[in-house]
Amino acid sequence: MDLRLTGRRAVVTGGSRGIGLAVGRALAAEGAAVALVARNAQRAEEQAARLSTETGARVIGIAADTGDDASVAAMADAAVRGLGGVDILVNNAATTNPGTIPDDDLEAEINVKVRGYLRCVRAFAPAMAERGWGRVINIGGLAARQTGSVTGSIRNVAVAAMTKNLADELGAGGINVTVVHPGATRTETMLEVAARRAAASGTTAEEVERRMAAAVSIGRLVEPEEVASVVAFLASPLSVAINGDAVIAGGGAKGPIHY
Repeated sequence: MDLRLTGRRAVVTGGSRGIGLAVGRALAAEGAAVALVARNAQRAEEQAARLSTETGARVIGIAADTGDDASVAAMADAAVRGLGGVDILVNNAATTNPGTIPDDDLEAEINVKVRGYLRCVRAFAPAMAERGWGRVINIGGLAARQTGSVTGSIRNVAVAAMTKNLADELGAGGINVTVVHPGATRTETMLEVAARRAAASGTTAEEVERRMAAAVSIGRLVEPEEVASVVAFLASPLSVAINGDAVIAGGGAKGPIHY
């Protein structure tokens, strides 16, 4: 399927590793020019150079802290200068490891993952509206649909609520806004979490992963590239029928029925 992304220009926050990096790679492979945004400038630039070599696309790295107004404004200016404009925004930046967020970090988490997403939308959506086309994909998480972390649930539910509000506000102007909820995904961060849990329980990381996978319908954890494929479709003109709703990219959680 041709996703019709050739010539489109995308910003991916949290783009130097994990799902964000996989999304950047998927978009670049489809012909989009991409800006990878991360707090670490060197890592963002190194990964951008690697993706550019792999895909032949224009990929740049930009340093920014999405928890800071001035930093987001500077990042947006740099992205527009570097890419010639921005058609697609993938909000993925977050601050902490899944499953290890203390509840007293709620304000910091909201500032980066919720207000930070909104900062980025406000930076890029006006120009998308002027051109009459845009895509915003917010990366949430399945903590929005399950207990286990008060902070994790609150921040991801907030991202989903923000997504629907923005979709209703921006949709008539040609901008679709969606939220993708990954489940446990085999990123570097998740593998580090599995190793820590294994050490704490006296078992192996492989056994921890096997137990996590037992709750997934496909029988294994999803890879970052598989989440990225979903995001790439949502970033394309072909996804126009999906707006405001959550797309679950976790391989299927066993048990609950959502309708």
